[in-house]
Amino acid sequence: EVAEDKTRIIELYQRKDDKDDTDPFDFLGFTFYVDKNPNKFGFKEIKLKTSKKKYKASLKRCKEWMRDHRTLPTKEFMKIMKSKVQGHINYYGVIGNRRSVGNFVTEVRKLLFRWLNRRSQRRSFNWAGYVRFLQKYPLPKVQTNVMIYNLGAGASYLK
Repeated sequence: EVAEDKTRIIELYQRKDDKDDTDPFDFLGFTFYVDKNPNKFGFKEIKLKTSKKKYKASLKRCKEWMRDHRTLPTKEFMKIMKSKVQGHINYYGVIGNRRSVGNFVTEVRKLLFRWLNRRSQRRSFNWAGYVRFLQKYPLPKVQTNVMIYNLGAGASYLK
């Protein structure tokens, strides 16, 4: 059944005037909002980004996982961490959301540096050593996996 308190009809369309009647809303972990299209002067379009709630929750889960598993062997630790980051990129890597996904990967890198340095009483890495470590155990690159604006004509994926 459909929950009446969570259900509403929202009219989304492109407008040329400056009025914006559409408030941002969250759906499936994304915040949908209306903004200007830089290629079509004066026209607006529907855009999306990772919702703040899901972004913070994902970072928190990564941080807790790193804290709880930092004693794993490095190779295994990085293999699992890489798959976690890749999962986030796969889900949130839709067109128009590259900045949010990039910020997530950057924050995970910072957390990783912090938690790997807590493995012993001495600091394991300085930043230059950490950069070399990431060359050996790289995190996935940010990419757009789904072009949501083309889904009406069939799913379109970038490799």
